[in-house]
Amino acid sequence: MKRSWNTLSQQSNGLYTVQDFERAAYRLVVEQALYASDRHSRHAYHLVEDHYDDFVAALAPLGIRLERNAHYRYLIALPAHSEGAPVSLAETLLLLVLRQRYDEAMRQGRVEDEGVVTVDLPELQEAYQALTRREMPDTGALRELARTLKRWGVCRLAESEPDDPQPFHLQVRPAIVEVLGEQWLQRLAQHSGDDDGDNADDNEADDATA
Repeated sequence: MKRSWNTLSQQSNGLYTVQDFERAAYRLVVEQALYASDRHSRHAYHLVEDHYDDFVAALAPLGIRLERNAHYRYLIALPAHSEGAPVSLAETLLLLVLRQRYDEAMRQGRVEDEGVVTVDLPELQEAYQALTRREMPDTGALRELARTLKRWGVCRLAESEPDDPQPFHLQVRPAIVEVLGEQWLQRLAQHSGDDDGDNADDNEADDATA
């Protein structure tokens, strides 16, 4: 690290405390993505943005590289190596389908403000079955999966309006492009080509790094 958190705190003239720097670094490791548009992430985002090189240096010894997207205004911490905690098969499949929907929306110019792509449940179900040859999880399981994926900064669940027949929508966020790189995309062909996919255990661990 180029400068200690204590030094940076003193140089901020009271704007940031040592704990602010520690919390921001921890959130990058745990949550991976910080968005300027998120109310709960805004303070940490600006702190890291203002001291970007220091956070790059602080995370490097942990095998984590820090990147930023100035267009959609988010920061993302990515493992420098492919090893990581196992991700369940259910999480892997949903992530891959969401990445496919995001790429398709990008090609069609259907990206909303802040780089978000909203996926309706009928669209998601059709894509899920076509790409994975499996039934999509029910709405309860899908809610739980969305909460899990939220921690990687790639997806969030948006509750529907009272007059909407759908209970919720999924909003795919732009950091999914960095989180799900080429090694992830290769998994889609692997899973969709599994003739016995419908009999597989959805809790099976898949060696992926999120």
